Amino acid sequence: MSIWVIIPISLPVLTITGIWVVLYNQSCEEKLSLQRGPELCCTLDNVPLISKCGTLPPESCFFSLICSTGSFMVILIGLLRYAHVIEKHQNCVLNTAGLSTGWICAAGLIMVGNFQVDYAKVLHYVGAGVAFPTSILFVCLQSALTYRLAKTQREYNVGHLRLGMSLLAFITLVFSGVFFVQESFALQHASAIFEWLFCIIIMLFFGTFAFEFGDMSGDTLMVLARGGVQGFSSSDHKAEEAGGPNHHYQPDGIAML
Repeated sequence: MSIWVIIPISLPVLTITGIWVVLYNQSCEEKLSLQRGPELCCTLDNVPLISKCGTLPPESCFFSLICSTGSFMVILIGLLRYAHVIEKHQNCVLNTAGLSTGWICAAGLIMVGNFQVDYAKVLHYVGAGVAFPTSILFVCLQSALTYRLAKTQREYNVGHLRLGMSLLAFITLVFSGVFFVQESFALQHASAIFEWLFCIIIMLFFGTFAFEFGDMSGDTLMVLARGGVQGFSSSDHKAEEAGGPNHHYQPDGIAML
């Protein structure tokens, strides 16, 4: 198995775990300040919006670090996925659109993490308005691209998995947005749960790229070095060296000898 699979797997592991740890510490510090005891704060009965994670230092610093690291990994995964498609198949509109939406999503994630809602509400919501829709568009494009390039049953199964995750992400995002604009505490609580489910599904979707990244090699980086232009692979290059451009003259040379 290629070492490249660590990159997509590490994104959901680090981001989901890190945000939950920050949220738990923040919530417990607030409860301790209210003298309610150090009981577990982040339960299904008390799930705040992700925007409320790390609103106070030092948790706010860790939350920004997690979002910034996550956005960098989204950019890296999107770029490697783009190059891998070109290397194994060929470039297409879906591949280019997937790269673009992934990078736009990463830019929105940076804004969400570095502009806290309590101190820069406008910029925070602008970042969320950029990251959430483009993340849905990204997973939909990648699902369609998976079906387009699929040739084996395993690849079709990966496409089915991504399609299902895309539908779930879209449903959770719609419910989160609908409940978020309501004034009811119960609906606001439901909005927070759906928002967490949406982000977890999106992060796990990035983890599914481990299926393709297992076939990656140094040739994938060469595609990026050539500016995204498909070229000969290492096997083609070895075959060319073995045969050579004048390989078809070899029978005449033997006959002459």
